[in-house]
Amino acid sequence: MELSKKTLERMKALTELHGAPGFEDKVREYMRKELLEHADEIIQDGLGGIFAVKKSKKENAPKVLVAAHMDEVGFMVTELTDNGFIKFTPLGGWPTDVLLSQRFSVRTASDEEITGVIGSVPVHFRRGDNKETKISDMLLDVGADSKEELLEMGINLGDSIVPKVEFQVLKNEKKLLAKAWDNRYGCLIAIEALESLKDTELDCDLYIGANVQEEVGLRGAKASAHMIEPDIAFVVDCSPANDMMGKKDDLGKLGEGTLLRLFDRTMILAPKMRQFLLDTAKASDVKYQYYHSPGGTDAGSIHVSGDGVPSAVVGICSRYIHTANSIINYEDYFHAHNLLTSLIKNVNNETVDRIRG
Repeated sequence: MELSKKTLERMKALTELHGAPGFEDKVREYMRKELLEHADEIIQDGLGGIFAVKKSKKENAPKVLVAAHMDEVGFMVTELTDNGFIKFTPLGGWPTDVLLSQRFSVRTASDEEITGVIGSVPVHFRRGDNKETKISDMLLDVGADSKEELLEMGINLGDSIVPKVEFQVLKNEKKLLAKAWDNRYGCLIAIEALESLKDTELDCDLYIGANVQEEVGLRGAKASAHMIEPDIAFVVDCSPANDMMGKKDDLGKLGEGTLLRLFDRTMILAPKMRQFLLDTAKASDVKYQYYHSPGGTDAGSIHVSGDGVPSAVVGICSRYIHTANSIINYEDYFHAHNLLTSLIKNVNNETVDRIRG
């Protein structure tokens, strides 16, 4: 299994795009362009979630929602200091120990992206017991000497901030480093699953795309589920790997396939949906690993929408998500892609009745 040039180009483009929660427009426009070629139509909810529609020729076909999310964890500018530094607040969950001395990019109202570094006090000048620095005490340094200079650069309160990281294929070419694998993985698989199904007649009406503002409370999923009213849903998201210690019981291992997510803090996988995933994975020669998480996904909102929507997560794991740099194994992506397209092909009214029954 090798990545195509087209997939590599998409990976680079998607991961390098600036898309903090509430500021997903660049990612949305990229997805609109990529989805449009194979869609019967493109629909968008009022918050900004975007979905391609591929209609079945069968009457009364069930609606299948496949949902990624476009946003990445980031920050918002909250204060410009008199001596030219920027204070910020988190948009999404950030561990404090991964931020100091990292490069970040501020996106201005004029769409310019300005690079800076989150400042840290040199070890020579630290006092006391060097306790952990809080995010509220951190400052972004873009090289300005005054508040006026920041304003002249176009930086203002409310601007968004994300890591400044270039996509890179590592020496072991199966490993790919980038920011925002959580969840540009999902955006990528949505685009490429639709492309793979372009000549397939489905027994379901497919709605495939991505939500906004997942990282700040699964907000966009509420709007898209209300708009689409799906009968069944598959969420495509990237989860944290925990395989650095090399133990047999490590949870989420790179290279061990797509994740069969049994439960998290937002959803329990229903037994009949679990069996559908297992049967499809085995029939399609998909490599998978069992997984559970203290976090959550958009499935947490979708599965309790309307009168209840059977939902599952088709994911992969990544090392160091919710930091500036994260790493995936592209073979896991292939297995997730195979599983997702196989699931979609196998959804019909009988499947939905069996899972919902």
